[in-house]
Amino acid sequence: MTAYLVYLLTMAGIYGVMSLSLSLQYGQTGLVNLGQVGFFMVGAYASAICSVLFGWPIAAAFLVGILAGALFGVLMALPIGDLRQDYWAIVTIAAAELARVVFLNTNLGDDYTGGSYGLTGIPSPMQDVLSGGAFDLFYLGLVLASVLVCYLLVAWVSRSPYGRVLKAVRESDEVAQALGKDVRVARIWAMAIGGAVAGLGGALFAHFIGFIDPTYFLPLETFLIWAMVILGGPGNHLGALAGAVIIQAIYNSTRFIGFGDEYSGLVASLRMVLIGVLIIVVILYLPRGLIPERRRRYGAGHAAER
Repeated sequence: MTAYLVYLLTMAGIYGVMSLSLSLQYGQTGLVNLGQVGFFMVGAYASAICSVLFGWPIAAAFLVGILAGALFGVLMALPIGDLRQDYWAIVTIAAAELARVVFLNTNLGDDYTGGSYGLTGIPSPMQDVLSGGAFDLFYLGLVLASVLVCYLLVAWVSRSPYGRVLKAVRESDEVAQALGKDVRVARIWAMAIGGAVAGLGGALFAHFIGFIDPTYFLPLETFLIWAMVILGGPGNHLGALAGAVIIQAIYNSTRFIGFGDEYSGLVASLRMVLIGVLIIVVILYLPRGLIPERRRRYGAGHAAER
């Protein structure tokens, strides 16, 4: 049970990083990004390729994963920076699937590396020094430290003058343009910063699991990340983290439901049904999530003085 709890918290932390990325893009900027798994995949593959095929240090591989996620966000946003939100939904999910198809059909190194065979032997930091439970606790600490850094980053961005521009874009393009702000540039930067955070999540995932292949990065992962943000509260970064813990707990705890091997597929379906029902209930009765975003009021002091 202790090992399971450590694993659960580690996965919740990794997906917490992903939910913080979407919390910035959707919760703060209003970008309907249905290709969130694309950043996850690009960061994981970039970091894994650098460490496995090129033999780079793990720290350098992590940095490449972060930069790859940011670059993917910029490339995704450039052609659609001026379009409406519904076009964002279509293009982002298409871009993520395109990237997955490319990784699925591209061999790296010898004939049995990459492509549908996946990448194996991905090293983990301190793996040669620590073993068993000690390594699991170390990696959990690394993930939690990454969550803290990402949270502080997105919180700082949200409270900065640039964050106020993002919120203006979220409310209406016309509002931001009336204030003299470049909506296209604001959206591209939001995708780049969110992509960098998600790229870190992908690198953490790859070096934790030790093996990745394209089937790990299906659109279902995007649905789970969206469920975390909607459940916790769009625009509230703490809510996004709370949603990640709750969704991961539901997603992983169903393995303890004993229906027998012949019903293993049913258990997998039931957990998705449970998550779907939970999201419907939250949308109906708690549309702002479990931890609603706190709306800042400007000029309240002047109004009180009057």
